[in-house]
Amino acid sequence: MSVPSVYRAAQTAAAGGPFEIVERAVARPGPGDVRVAVDACGICHSDALFVDAMVPGVRFPVVPGHEIAGRIAELGDGTQDVWQVGDRVAVGWFGGSCGHCTPCRRGDFVVCVNLKVPGWAYDGGYAESVTVPVDALARIPDTMDAVDAAPIGCAGVTTYNGLRRSAARPGDLVAVLGIGGLGHLGVQYAAAMGFETVAIARGAAKADFARELGAHHYVDSTAGTTVADALQALGGVRVVLATAASSAAITATVEGLAPRGELVVIGADPEPLGISPNQLLMSGKVVRGHPSGTAQDVEDALAFSALHGIRPMTEPVPLDDAEAAYQKMMSGAARFRMVLTTG
Repeated sequence: MSVPSVYRAAQTAAAGGPFEIVERAVARPGPGDVRVAVDACGICHSDALFVDAMVPGVRFPVVPGHEIAGRIAELGDGTQDVWQVGDRVAVGWFGGSCGHCTPCRRGDFVVCVNLKVPGWAYDGGYAESVTVPVDALARIPDTMDAVDAAPIGCAGVTTYNGLRRSAARPGDLVAVLGIGGLGHLGVQYAAAMGFETVAIARGAAKADFARELGAHHYVDSTAGTTVADALQALGGVRVVLATAASSAAITATVEGLAPRGELVVIGADPEPLGISPNQLLMSGKVVRGHPSGTAQDVEDALAFSALHGIRPMTEPVPLDDAEAAYQKMMSGAARFRMVLTTG
């Protein structure tokens, strides 16, 4: 297979700046790395952390993108034992770990203190090519195309993993707060895992959509009955998977938990949660944050999605339209994942 000399990428040259399409020289992957020919890359709201330099260590120009699906194009030294050129792979928020920090030495790689997030630690997937550490790779099932696989590297694995690592067991009442980019996958996963699934969102008009996704119950958070009372009327939920990026909406679910219920927070909001110790103590409730998942978790999420016919709702757009696609995501108009394609 001939190696191209250049590839195209969508980059932003300064914090908050627009995307421009540039050509970059193709470099051979170093030891422990692989070069992936990108077929599709999801646009995640977390990309704004890097585009707007909201986290330390961002270096411009930035090529974001941590929902990558493609094919291995080149192997660096030490990567040939498991992977081969042509293998279909996904890379998510987990873009590799350092292997030597305390969490890594304990095998808890997703909370590596030096986590290598694509688009932050190295150039991401808004491009025709990306070079990644070999431990970031997950296999894509043959039955899943790249546009569907890409968002599972972040949105998919976060909701899937948040549910399967929660306290809930099949038959338990589980609520998913929000049915947007994360939640529309969370509802599908919850139903497929055998949970009695409650979808919570704003407005009565979303009830039919929630049931199409697999929800058994729908709670309109704007109705006269509070969310907590509505959940308690169903018997109290074992787990709330909070995908909505609203601390106020997340807080409103706490009193809807059953005794020893668990609030799993994956929706990001800088505002503090309004939860008092008294709400947790007597009923033994648990509140915890949940990070995305390792490459193996991504592979598990992809396999589960393929098995159960779970797919994200996507709007594919060509790489040339990265600026418009990114702005549509930021405006909240995406339904539900914008995905850049290079075909």
